[in-house]
Amino acid sequence: MLDKVKLVAASLIVVGGVAVFYSFGGTSALLRTGVFIVSLIIGGGIALTSEPGKAAWQFALAARLEVRKVVWPTRRETVQSTMVVIALVILIGIYLWLLDVMSLWAVYDLILGVRD
Repeated sequence: MLDKVKLVAASLIVVGGVAVFYSFGGTSALLRTGVFIVSLIIGGGIALTSEPGKAAWQFALAARLEVRKVVWPTRRETVQSTMVVIALVILIGIYLWLLDVMSLWAVYDLILGVRD
């Protein structure tokens, strides 16, 4: 039950920060943005003290660890893969254009009998 109270309180703080941001439109944008950012930090801090918040934090840490394990492609591999994708897009585009031209010819000439 305490976790739900914490999450509701965190949500209300963030909503309050958004409300302040839009309610005081005549004041300094820097001040309004600062209030909003502080409300996000406080709301996030309160949310992280709940069990779902702790679980989300552990998930984020595990995801960060997994990203470190990834073997990223070299620049050469990235460029080669990009060139293959560009070439295939061009080839498939030409193929689809040819299908379109042939189907247009078939409809006009063969089915409708309209000749230029």
